[in-house]
Amino acid sequence: MRKAVMIFLMLVFVISVAPAAFAAEGNPVVAGVNWIAISAAFGMALAAAFCGIAQSRVAAAACEGMARNPGAADAIRAAMILGLVFIETLVLFTFGMIYLKS
Repeated sequence: MRKAVMIFLMLVFVISVAPAAFAAEGNPVVAGVNWIAISAAFGMALAAAFCGIAQSRVAAAACEGMARNPGAADAIRAAMILGLVFIETLVLFTFGMIYLKS
């Protein structure tokens, strides 16, 4: 019953807002605000922040693994470098997408 009421209310809202959305003119531009640049900077900041967090976790896990098993240090180091490359690629791809989009 509660789901039906929520669906009904959402339907009423969509039906009441739809005519105004379809009546809107062309592509209104807000003067002085470049939303593409703002969103690109926000996306790059998010990618860089999470990349830094992920890289620190990879390094910590690799150091812990090497401390527990020094004999496997070479294999752990190789896997860590490969993981760091994949993580850093995220930031480079984000930067490339921003460059191509702008």
